[in-house]
Amino acid sequence: MFSHAFNNLDPRKWFDNMHPQTLAIATWLLYLDGVFGIIGYLDRTNDFGILRRISPVMGVIGLVACLGYFGGAYLMANGKKLGWYVAVGASFSPIVARLLISFEYSLTLRTIITGGDLIGFMFEAALAGLLLHPMSRSYARTWLR
Repeated sequence: MFSHAFNNLDPRKWFDNMHPQTLAIATWLLYLDGVFGIIGYLDRTNDFGILRRISPVMGVIGLVACLGYFGGAYLMANGKKLGWYVAVGASFSPIVARLLISFEYSLTLRTIITGGDLIGFMFEAALAGLLLHPMSRSYARTWLR
């Protein structure tokens, strides 16, 4: 899987209109979450930015999580199965980031899961749901290389 993961990438292909609607919407949400993730990382206001406040190592983890949104969407748009795996990991990265933050700061379980922002959590859950939907999994298993 990894030997062909970066072959034949088209730098102009950011979206594949042949994906099923679940993966198409997930691709757009990945790009959108990636933009807001980088903005929050740079001004240290979202979960990834708070990781940056804790330590430089945590900051690198936060940056990798933010870039995972873009990487997953771009690789999926270019028909790579690795992109789907990266996207699934990126969709759960805010919860993992809040779990890491909870080791430094006292957070309740509700805050770890939702982040204290119900609408933001709805988008996180929607992204994970779209990527793990049976239609998306079937398409990834069959057509992504």
